[in-house]
Amino acid sequence: MGKKRVMLPANEVDLSTVKYEPEVIKAPHLTGLIFKLFVKLVEAPVIGSLIIAVLKKQNKIVEMLQNTAIPEAPMFKPEFPTQEPEIDVTVVDEDAKPEDRVETALKCLQLYDPASRWNSDLIASFRYWKIRDYAHAYRSKLASPSMVAEHIISVIKEFNYDKPPTPLLISFDVDKVRKQAATSTRRFDEGNPLSILDGIFMAIKDDIDCFPHPSKGATTWMHEVHTVKKDAVSVSRLRRCGVIFLGKANMHELGMGTTGNNSNYG
Repeated sequence: MGKKRVMLPANEVDLSTVKYEPEVIKAPHLTGLIFKLFVKLVEAPVIGSLIIAVLKKQNKIVEMLQNTAIPEAPMFKPEFPTQEPEIDVTVVDEDAKPEDRVETALKCLQLYDPASRWNSDLIASFRYWKIRDYAHAYRSKLASPSMVAEHIISVIKEFNYDKPPTPLLISFDVDKVRKQAATSTRRFDEGNPLSILDGIFMAIKDDIDCFPHPSKGATTWMHEVHTVKKDAVSVSRLRRCGVIFLGKANMHELGMGTTGNNSNYG
């Protein structure tokens, strides 16, 4: 076992003297078929345990955990000192209905002034229309979710180049988009929009479940081992607010990069 290392309590540590010393990780660099074989070996009943034991020993994991005395109990959730209520801060009830939470957040924004957003000079030029612009247009009968849906559908079809592949969406169903838009338009016709987000179009990253689209994580295989049976919580809450989901947006494979360059889908 060796001599135990006794660590100082956190309140006695002088951070000015602490020096970060990176450890050298000893682990095999595996890809492709060799990686698949390694996973099967690790999952095997007896040999898998031996492989894990060797890797733990090489990287001193057992030594760090079993041969180190930590003078404090483990913290299972973060603890913070009591904080005084902040001025002009609205706390949103996490258990409230999504529509009510959106309404609470909306009240924190500056008052929306349609006159400054919809004058003739601005409409004639390019505009980056925002959520409240669409909400105003829907409620003023200047547009409808179904009208906007047709514009978006034409853009998606126009820019889905095949050579090189540059899809805006890697999972897209025209009929489902039109159905969602028609339902939203009907709510506006009846004067019963669900929230400020009703009729707002969104795409969901390919690693978040959005039924009935598959979640591939930008891989070619993840949908084969992960079946989407319902929306993720974030998606379901947005759907309750009337959001129209276009489909799944492309992403870096498994989110393991920042460029978005994906050899599987473009």
